Amino acid sequence: MDTKNILIELRAELNRINQAIAALEMLNGTAPATTPAAKAAPKQAKRRGLTPAGRRRLSAMMKKRWAERRQKAAKPADKKARGRRHMSAASRIKMAEAQRKRWAAKKAIPAKKAASARHMNAATRKRLSDLAKARWAQRKQVQTA
Repeated sequence: MDTKNILIELRAELNRINQAIAALEMLNGTAPATTPAAKAAPKQAKRRGLTPAGRRRLSAMMKKRWAERRQKAAKPADKKARGRRHMSAASRIKMAEAQRKRWAAKKAIPAKKAASARHMNAATRKRLSDLAKARWAQRKQVQTA
């Protein structure tokens, strides 16, 4: 048998069983108000549209809203929102002088050299290397033993 035929027969049998159940429920007095086929039918939602008067109101509101936006955009921005502030020439000279004084003071104090591996002489570097190699050799002996 073909699967298509099997499906057709099963659906027919299901339909007969549903009809028998509905008939028994009607005799018993517990039948639902609608048939099972009516229950299974999907209900479509009613679409509501705009009335012409509602459309005109909405159009007027949107036109007003966009007109207000265009007016705000056309107005010049206040001083704070315009962008960068400009400094007077006298202020620039004053700030430059203050910066020069700070740099002069910083140069006057000799900077301390940081003690790091890069500033070691060759003999110290060799001694540290030999000590590290001795430690590694000792660890290797402990691991193999």
